[in-house]
Amino acid sequence: MEVKDLNRLKLVLVQKKRTAVWLAGELGVSPVTVSKWCSQKTQPDLKTLSRIAELLEVDKRELLTED
Repeated sequence: MEVKDLNRLKLVLVQKKRTAVWLAGELGVSPVTVSKWCSQKTQPDLKTLSRIAELLEVDKRELLTED
């Protein structure tokens, strides 16, 4: 069974020249938490996803994988 990525956070961070450590600091979460989001081990909740989009100045849809 193929596992599908649920978010594009890692890619968007690279495109915006930001680090997971920076994002963790802005959100008040641990860098390990952001790392888990980037590696698809866990996912941020919708409120956090909205905040991430604000911080990275992108539309929330850009953080989600296209179908």
